[in-house]
Amino acid sequence: MSVPRLGVSARVLSIRARGGTLVPPSNPLLVGWWSDGARPGATKGSAIITGHTVHTGGGAFDDLDRLTAGDAVAVTTRRGAISYVVTSVTVYRKRALAKQAAKVFDQSVPGRLVLVTCEDWDGTAYLSNAVVIAVPKT
Repeated sequence: MSVPRLGVSARVLSIRARGGTLVPPSNPLLVGWWSDGARPGATKGSAIITGHTVHTGGGAFDDLDRLTAGDAVAVTTRRGAISYVVTSVTVYRKRALAKQAAKVFDQSVPGRLVLVTCEDWDGTAYLSNAVVIAVPKT
């Protein structure tokens, strides 16, 4: 996948939720697609891709919160590249995201891409999550 504005080009691995938690690949340069949700390019559902933020730098999604509406995102699949346009960027406190999870990760919406990473390092833990929603480019 690529996020040109951030200079990100990362390989996407298939991942599953463990104990209700979606954990990105351990290598911070890779991102993970939640294989139990929609596939990128699907006409229905949220294709969820998550990646690590590294507070010292070097994570694929370090600056995800810096995206703005209109920015481009592309996901390459076996069928080719799928282009998306960012429609929203929201930083949720951990508990707030848990309360909004059904809406953010909705599988009944028209096809879209949802990018998620941690945010707000306090020296010991991340306090928030950055969530980017993008729709297919028309």
